[in-house]
Amino acid sequence: MLLDNINSPQDLKKLTTEQLKMLASEIRQRIIEVVSSTGGHLDSSLGTTELIIALHYCLDTPRDKIIFDVGHQ
Repeated sequence: MLLDNINSPQDLKKLTTEQLKMLASEIRQRIIEVVSSTGGHLDSSLGTTELIIALHYCLDTPRDKIIFDVGHQ
């Protein structure tokens, strides 16, 4: 599994675009497994998986900060 080898945002930069797609799939599957056993919301996490990967891939995180407004409007 690719997810087992990701320890920092810099590890994402070593992956090919095909591997990034596979990683997103692994992350979504893990989210489903965890939420199925603990409860919670799936939609926002599943819907933003590629977005979060892309942000970490393109930006120099954690030096570049990412702030999400998660308030319900």
